[in-house]
Amino acid sequence: MKKLKHEAELVKEAILAGMKYGVDRGAVEWEATDSASEKILYIYRLLVHDKKIQPLPEDQVSQKTMRHKLALWYAKQLPKDHPLLK
Repeated sequence: MKKLKHEAELVKEAILAGMKYGVDRGAVEWEATDSASEKILYIYRLLVHDKKIQPLPEDQVSQKTMRHKLALWYAKQLPKDHPLLK
């Protein structure tokens, strides 16, 4: 798993985009007390369920790998000249 150049920023943006996706889809209502790790897990599972991303083998599912998958998912939605991709 090769780390992306701006992975931390991509993960933050992916969480925001994933939260919006879940709400727009009517699948979730976020609480102010939801932790980032809970959001990452829920967004990852939702995107896998909707076949937006490929699932990881269950023995490889961890916060680190889910964060990476979300960063990749979000990066693919950005235009090629976006500053986070440089």
